Amino acid sequence: MMDSSLIGKVEKAHRYAQERDRFQFLTFQVMVRGDNGEYLVTYDHGRWHCNSEYFKNHGVDSHTMAVERLLEGMLYEPEKV
Repeated sequence: MMDSSLIGKVEKAHRYAQERDRFQFLTFQVMVRGDNGEYLVTYDHGRWHCNSEYFKNHGVDSHTMAVERLLEGMLYEPEKV
């Protein structure tokens, strides 16, 4: 049986999860299964990286753009100076 304080924490967690603006990803790694293999995408304080050849040559690719779209509004963006 759950105690009342844990029930309150579970309810708060559900509410927080619905309010995406509470979250800001600073750094993470994610494996993206592309059409031609798996690609490691990383994000670190506003900087993207992917191990695909296209990213190496262009600084952006479909894998980084897909993750960016998935987490829209939840990524840390450093202030522009």
